[in-house]
Amino acid sequence: MTEWCVYIVRCRDRALYTGIATDVPRRFAEHAQDGGRGAKYLRGKGPLLLVYVRAIGSKDLALRVESRIKRLRKAQKEELVEQRLPLDSLIELTR
Repeated sequence: MTEWCVYIVRCRDRALYTGIATDVPRRFAEHAQDGGRGAKYLRGKGPLLLVYVRAIGSKDLALRVESRIKRLRKAQKEELVEQRLPLDSLIELTR
């Protein structure tokens, strides 16, 4: 079984982008390339910085955790990045 991860990227303007992938370094490289296979949202927002990665498990659970993170306020996402907000509490909410 392939392990899925949730990750957060910080943009030049301090915005946070959340995504999921099985190969985070490859996916981050795609985001960092202009006009590549990365997310449209991140185009022109570099330099990008990978600030958070956490292995989740199944794709289904990773999608639910990603959705939950995207609904957080910016301050809560910053707490997650700084590891002051435990991701486990978000995972439990998605089960």
